[in-house]
Amino acid sequence: MFGLEALDLARIQFAFTVSFHIVFPALSIGTASFLAVLEGLWLKTDNHVYKDLYHFWLKIFAIFFGMGVVSGLVMAYEFGTNWSGFADYAGAVTGPLLTYEVLTAFFIEAGFLGVMLFGWNRVGRGLHFFSTVMVAIGTLMSTFWILSSNSWMHTPSGYEIVDGRIVPVDWLAVIFNPSFPFRWAHMTIAAYLSVAFLVGASAAWHLLRGNDNPAVRKMFSMAMWMALLVAPVQAFVGDAHGLNTLEHQPAKIAAMEGHWENPPGEATPLILFGWPDMEREETRFKLEIPVLGSLILKHSLTEPIPALKDFPKEDRPPAYVVFWSFRIMVALGMLMIAAGLWSAWLRWRGKLFETRAFLRLVTCMGPVGLIALLAGWFTTEVGRQPWIVYGLLRTKDGVSNHSVTQLSITLVAFVVVYFAVFGIGTLYALRMIGKGPHTGEGDLPTSGGPGTDRHPKRPLSGADGGLEEDNPTDQLTGDRT
Repeated sequence: MFGLEALDLARIQFAFTVSFHIVFPALSIGTASFLAVLEGLWLKTDNHVYKDLYHFWLKIFAIFFGMGVVSGLVMAYEFGTNWSGFADYAGAVTGPLLTYEVLTAFFIEAGFLGVMLFGWNRVGRGLHFFSTVMVAIGTLMSTFWILSSNSWMHTPSGYEIVDGRIVPVDWLAVIFNPSFPFRWAHMTIAAYLSVAFLVGASAAWHLLRGNDNPAVRKMFSMAMWMALLVAPVQAFVGDAHGLNTLEHQPAKIAAMEGHWENPPGEATPLILFGWPDMEREETRFKLEIPVLGSLILKHSLTEPIPALKDFPKEDRPPAYVVFWSFRIMVALGMLMIAAGLWSAWLRWRGKLFETRAFLRLVTCMGPVGLIALLAGWFTTEVGRQPWIVYGLLRTKDGVSNHSVTQLSITLVAFVVVYFAVFGIGTLYALRMIGKGPHTGEGDLPTSGGPGTDRHPKRPLSGADGGLEEDNPTDQLTGDRT
């Protein structure tokens, strides 16, 4: 297929499926925590705007969560079907870590998701809020185990090699491997920022269309506070992650920076733009800022950073992919910081909701968090090449013995099915976002809801005083089935 080998097709197939999958868990993580905040604020203030927003984003969260679960199942099978060499070599580590995710995160989510989605008129306020919080914690625990497993592949620790296979000997060292804390924090914040800009873009879009109401203003204000406060934190976490990568995966840093030779004792410039040429072993058309590379990565004005020629050719990652994906991530991160600062200026001037240029910018920035997240994953995963377990197992040794024809057929099938199924799901979620939150819902009389009297919907319920009309709240929120 297009002159590609079986290894190339297996890598493309996994990259395609994981790129689709990672979007939905990221949205689920951010949305679940957003829902917990909304319900907590409603319980504290009794402001029905928070309740309106909760009902609105709850339905969208359900779509994201469902697509995340379905797309994730495929990847679990791919480990065995396409990467049996890796499963055989390192399955004693990755298998239990994924099992721990099921025994903790999935069990928590399965236990409380139903109450969160369908229990609004059936349980009290405290229990419903507790369920929402537990679902949010479950999504974070899922991230914990997945990032632990993936980070171990980058910085393996706590193991011995017995009879040609990896055997864990220290589970704490395995779980809390050197790169895990930085990557878990970086991923979690990326999920929060992705949802913040999705929420902000939806609100900005409604404000531009004249749909100006308290619920839309509230979610726009909350999104911009998140951008202002959290985007700079992400930059500091990213810097710490970069220093950790420099220590444990210097070849990846060399590819990210695009340097081929750095003389000792001289500060390394920062290459803003260029084209790393793997054959000519040079970065062409480069634009540099003197000294800045050493200042960022070494915190020094004289110490050079690693260069690609410091490593054998067979150990160098594809620099052109890593170089540009890293710059896309950083550029979008800076754009998010700038948007947060602009929002603070407009808020101070009292023009946050009226400045159409800013509203148009935020509307266009709806997907930037997810694009930056994907660019970050491309940077870290392609930068790990040619290793599937860094320094221990090469990618070519972990792939299953499939033919080009078999992998070509399955790749085409994945592309068709994924775009059909998840494309429809995404369009449905966008249509729901386009409708906007209902307003004034909290003012409607209710016969149920957390903390209020609840009457069963059955014929005998009319015996106490006449048949009850359907709850108007239910017609708006779709809570009853």
